Amino acid sequence: MNRSIYTLIIVVAVGAACGRIMAVQLVYEPAGHRNEEDPPGRRLWPKKVPKAMPTFGSNDRSRWATVRALVEKNTYVIGKRDPFVYGVSATALFGQLDPLQVAVLARVGFEARVQSKSGVLFEDGYQSIDAVLRPETLEFFSSKPPLLATLVAGLYWILHAFGFTLSAYPNVVVRTVLIVVNVVPFALYLRVLATWLERWGEESWTRLFVFAAAAFATLVSPFLITLNNHTLGTFAALFALHAAIRIWEARQIGQPANLCWFLLAGFSAAFAAAMEMPALSLAACLAVLLFAWAPGRTLAFFVPAAVVPVAAYLLTNYWAVGQWRPVQSEFDGLASWYQYEGSHWRKPLPDEIRRGIDWAWQHESRGMYAFHVLLGHHGWLSLTPIWLLTLAGMVRGCWPPSSSVPRRLPWFLPPLTLGLSLVVIGFYLVMSVNYGGFTVGLRWLMWLTPLWLVCMIPVVDRLAKSRGGRALAYVLLGASILSANYSPWNPWRHPWIYDCLVAFGWWPGY
Repeated sequence: MNRSIYTLIIVVAVGAACGRIMAVQLVYEPAGHRNEEDPPGRRLWPKKVPKAMPTFGSNDRSRWATVRALVEKNTYVIGKRDPFVYGVSATALFGQLDPLQVAVLARVGFEARVQSKSGVLFEDGYQSIDAVLRPETLEFFSSKPPLLATLVAGLYWILHAFGFTLSAYPNVVVRTVLIVVNVVPFALYLRVLATWLERWGEESWTRLFVFAAAAFATLVSPFLITLNNHTLGTFAALFALHAAIRIWEARQIGQPANLCWFLLAGFSAAFAAAMEMPALSLAACLAVLLFAWAPGRTLAFFVPAAVVPVAAYLLTNYWAVGQWRPVQSEFDGLASWYQYEGSHWRKPLPDEIRRGIDWAWQHESRGMYAFHVLLGHHGWLSLTPIWLLTLAGMVRGCWPPSSSVPRRLPWFLPPLTLGLSLVVIGFYLVMSVNYGGFTVGLRWLMWLTPLWLVCMIPVVDRLAKSRGGRALAYVLLGASILSANYSPWNPWRHPWIYDCLVAFGWWPGY
């Protein structure tokens, strides 16, 4: 396909992303709120006009609170609680036999809670449920791994030095950072995909179709307007895979690969794992492949490069909370960092039923959860049906090619993608319970996007040869673009299938 067409699509995709970022702010939709007299479940409609902020919700606000605390206060602590409130709570336990004393202490405790919180976490635009409380010091920290926030703090430090602070110029800071962190890598991501398509796409129509899908039809697009780990994990996975492919191609022609590719493969694979822990499976697979192809260079260059993001992940975690293990490992137990008074993540009491998607496991069986992850209201295949072509390509690519149809993709890509997909999806079917929370799709699977795009190429090539095949591909692409653009103002919203099921009364919702 003509190089200028790739450039045209990149310009359109990048321009659209920048336009959305330049207007980004939290929008209050009436459909997602309730009045005080309405039954509980949805959020209360604000009594006065909220402060306009370019931050959306708990996920990104938790990170922005850390960024601001790091640069402005030189600490990872985003809030603090006065110990007095715990004294009141403990005293209340002894007054349970006296209803009057319980009422008095409860009122005192409530007032203490209101006045005992301080820090960025409790300011407008930074409130978040994604926070943990260290029991010993009563200090709040973001529950998100601190590596990304630390890197973004470096960008904010530069803007802060020129007087652009988050308190005075939140729009300038947030939107500038989002363009640098999300949009610039996105443009490079598309450019690399274009080189793959030129190598492996047999039909011009195939190359155009897959490239359009990459630019507009995946979950990468809606998440470009918010600070998150998933887009960076996706870009890093592609760069790691691209380096591995270049090493393989050099080996195919009997030449040693440039050492830079080993460095890029190691660093990018480890960085993808630092952003998305399940991407550790990709890093392990690439390490095995490269060691089989070039053991000396893998040990000398891939491994040391991979150590850098791993060390950064561990060090920033230690600097933040004073321990090597992530705070996510502190979820259970009596001294859990998540189980503090007022925590959204507090375990339900016996017979307590909570509303909201974070408590979906209380409303459905594990089998129903698996169905909705794959084919239902948060379905991998129902929201982004172009992955049906990927599924066919992964399975077919694991079989030896016929003599009449030579293999165009590198032989290891389909089995690698199929294996990773089974492991990662299986992991989340077993270990997750809430579909990734309040979000337009299965964001946990986003980092596999570049592998899925590549594996659909042979299948789209076959569809391109007939009018009916192209028509089917158009339908799948259109439906996928619909899902990716259903909530262009905020990716932290329910998918369109979920909303439709609730609107028509076919699903009660959570």
